[in-house]
Amino acid sequence: MLKKMLFTLAIMLLIPTISFAQQVYTVQPGDSMWKISVRYQVGLSEIISANRQISNPAMIYPGQKITIPDISASKNVEYRVIQLTNQERSKNGLKPLASDWQLSRVARYKSADMRDKNYFSHTSPTYGSPFNMMKNFGISYRSAGENIAAGQRTPEEVVKAWMNSPGHRANILNANYTHIGVGYASGGSYGHYWTQMFIAK
Repeated sequence: MLKKMLFTLAIMLLIPTISFAQQVYTVQPGDSMWKISVRYQVGLSEIISANRQISNPAMIYPGQKITIPDISASKNVEYRVIQLTNQERSKNGLKPLASDWQLSRVARYKSADMRDKNYFSHTSPTYGSPFNMMKNFGISYRSAGENIAAGQRTPEEVVKAWMNSPGHRANILNANYTHIGVGYASGGSYGHYWTQMFIAK
C-alpha cells in the first residue's frame, strides 16, 4: 500500500513538470513572430527553431499553434542574480540596473558557448569580443562591460565572488551603466557558467 501511494505521489509530481515543459500559443490577428517573441521574452531565433513546421516565419495566420520554448528555469536563476546585483548597487548608493531581456538572451548565448566550446574567456571563438557580440545581436549601447564566472553553484555564490574581485566589482558598481542582462548555463567541465552584461543606453 505504501509503495502504491509513493508511486502515485511520484507520478503527480512529474505531471506538472512534463505539462509545463513548453507552452503552445494560438496566433491572434495582428501577431507576428517578433511580437510573440517580445511578449514571451524569448529570442526570435529560438521560437523559429522550435516551430520547424512553419515554412515561412514571416507569414503566420490566426489560429496557428506556435510552440514557445520554456526557458523559465534559467530565467529565474538569472533574475535572482539581477536582484542580488541591484542590492549591492543599492548598498553603495547607486540606482538599480534595468533588466533587459534581450541582453540576457545574449548573455545566455555567451554562457552556453563557454560551456559548449569548453573555454573561459571574455573573447568567444564563436562571437568574438563581448562588445562585438552585443552589436551582432542588435544591442546598441554607449558603453558596455561584461563579467563572467564558472563553477559557482548559486546566484548568491556568483555575486559574492564577483563582489570580492576588484574588476568585477567595478562593473557591478559602475554608475554609468543603466541596463543588465544575465545568462546562465549548466553542464560542461565547470558545471555552471555565468555571464553578466552591462550597458549604458
